[in-house]
Amino acid sequence: MTDAGLRTASRTDSVDLTARVEALERALAAADGQVTRGIAHRVAAGIEGVRERLALESGLRHAVDNGEFVLYFQPEVVLPSRTIVGAEALVRWQHPQRGLLPPDSFIPLAEDTRLIIPMGEWILREACTQAARFPSGAEGAWFVAVNLSARQFRRGSLVKTVEAALEASGLPANRLELEITESVAMGDIQEAIETLQRLRDMGVRVVLDDFGTGHSSLAYLKSLPLDAIKIDRTFVGAIPGSSADASLVMAILEMARGLSLRVIAEGVETEEQLAFLVANGCRQAQGYLFGRPVPVSRLLGATGNSR
Repeated sequence: MTDAGLRTASRTDSVDLTARVEALERALAAADGQVTRGIAHRVAAGIEGVRERLALESGLRHAVDNGEFVLYFQPEVVLPSRTIVGAEALVRWQHPQRGLLPPDSFIPLAEDTRLIIPMGEWILREACTQAARFPSGAEGAWFVAVNLSARQFRRGSLVKTVEAALEASGLPANRLELEITESVAMGDIQEAIETLQRLRDMGVRVVLDDFGTGHSSLAYLKSLPLDAIKIDRTFVGAIPGSSADASLVMAILEMARGLSLRVIAEGVETEEQLAFLVANGCRQAQGYLFGRPVPVSRLLGATGNSR
């Protein structure tokens, strides 16, 4: 679908929502004097919710053109040294009225309205541009990790979009990691495999994010051309106290070793979690224990590499 088509689809979605508001308002007017005050209150709440969504969508539609999105970066480290080897790019929305908004307040809406495609292309380009400034350390030049949405991944132009972002930024392909979830690659498995293989053939690394939360089989996992998996934070957050989660994390680490996959533990917040991961052979991690998401200037400044 072209960008013009995306804008048309977004406007159609807005028309549908406007129609819903008008229908709710008619229902509220009809409710006056006919039904209980409680029902009327619920209808009014429904109208307010739809209006809120319409306002958010309207702002979202102009956010890319107005330069309102910003990227924050959370470091990823090797263990046990805790040396930074890269960072994950995480989008924030600098809303003109509401201030800095976290992704969970607008990404689902962007997915629903298909605005995630132009937004995702901007994130990829900007992440590559910023990562070109990343330093080299004892473990080599830092990489940048970028999340791909389902709509981005299933769009036929993904490989060309990645190529263009790398060329424009000058970032070597082996310093870009693209993260997908199990659900993103579901559907046409063969097409997913071919897309991932084309990315890897370019030198881009592919990471399966939120591992353990999906429903894929080991046979499916083995068929995907991957470089690494990220253990979901819900499992990491429960160790070492939960024996079930601890056993699951150990099983994931053992399985990954058998498949020659690198493992990143996501959401590490305590020294106890870190000690458990190191003792069980995990060699890469990310989480508040090592650093919160920050603008690139603070990330580089904190490591003495600001330039």
